[in-house]
Amino acid sequence: MSITMNELRTKTDPITEKVVAWRRYLHEHPEVSFQEENTSQYVYDQLCHIDGLMVTRPTKTSVMARLIGDRPGRVLAIRADMDALPILEENTFDFVSKNPGAMHACGHDGHTAMLLGTATVLAGMREHIAGEIRFLFQHAEELFPGGAQEMVDAGVLDGVDQVIGTHLWASLPCGQIAIAPGPVMAAPDTFTITIKGKGGHAAHPDQTVDSIAIGAQLVTNLQHVVSRNRDPLKPMVLSVTTFHAGTAFNVIPDSATLSGTVRTFDAALRAAAPGMMERVIRGVTEAHGASYEFKYTNGYHPVVNDPGLTAQLKAAFVEQFGDSIVSDAVPSMGGEDFSAYQQKVPGCFFFIGAGNVEKGIVYPHHHPRFTVDEDALPVGVQSFVTAVFALMD
Repeated sequence: MSITMNELRTKTDPITEKVVAWRRYLHEHPEVSFQEENTSQYVYDQLCHIDGLMVTRPTKTSVMARLIGDRPGRVLAIRADMDALPILEENTFDFVSKNPGAMHACGHDGHTAMLLGTATVLAGMREHIAGEIRFLFQHAEELFPGGAQEMVDAGVLDGVDQVIGTHLWASLPCGQIAIAPGPVMAAPDTFTITIKGKGGHAAHPDQTVDSIAIGAQLVTNLQHVVSRNRDPLKPMVLSVTTFHAGTAFNVIPDSATLSGTVRTFDAALRAAAPGMMERVIRGVTEAHGASYEFKYTNGYHPVVNDPGLTAQLKAAFVEQFGDSIVSDAVPSMGGEDFSAYQQKVPGCFFFIGAGNVEKGIVYPHHHPRFTVDEDALPVGVQSFVTAVFALMD
């Protein structure tokens, strides 16, 4: 079965106000990763009010709803994440966070609201659905090891044929849909370097091994890993994001700790990155008589969209929304634990524009003034419903 745009709007327009209300409630009551107890209960309660759904709790702070159609067919999973970030919100609209130090600064409130809306629409069309749809409301996307892997381990993908998900995207104009096969989000690995020197009085640096000066050289020299040690056709980001050392203006500390992230798509480059970094770290520290400790942790896998599934989904979006709305996604060096689902079954992760310069919705993800244009929410519901009928026919 296919669904026309007029039919789609007939189903989605009546619930748009409710989807916006869900999003605003969630924005007002954010909970950070692995602490989404009230959020997951709220989602559970909303789903229990929708006829035809079987609602369960795969993990302590996640929710899954199953909708089984009137005819046998494939099993499609649709995922939304629910967690917030540990950020103090600076917005001034009426539904700002009531939990100081926690904020929906990445659009997960919108993702959850859109999937609630999708479940509402599809439950009312059960007689037209062949197969099963699983609505995955996932916890802890923002904090490694992530909630996706926990949900996979709990069996939410058992028997699933395909999985899809979306992200409201601040840099994309509201209402646009961006989708592409292959790598679309990077592997977000992390590292910590501790430089062990010799402390002493700042007036006598010759009697010390200055961990701060050595650390400053490391920040600069590590950039050579990207600019001079890797294939320039293979994307890579290496960012030092913290530098902690010292307690007083007149004391050279005996140690300094740096940490940061490495982002890659290519598996071989990802595997080689720790060795390339350690060669630089060893050279700089030994040259100045210091020692070091180096810890490198692999984060999520890169998000790699299945080519066949993505082509099918893009064709459905173009047919439904038009060429002017659908574009090729530009890969991002951001990370996403949606990749855990793709390790199990073919998956596609696409982007929905949520930025709007005219409305002042211009702040990037993870910014204390981030928000989304709520006009993007019905587009999200419509894209999920379109995907269901395109992929399950």
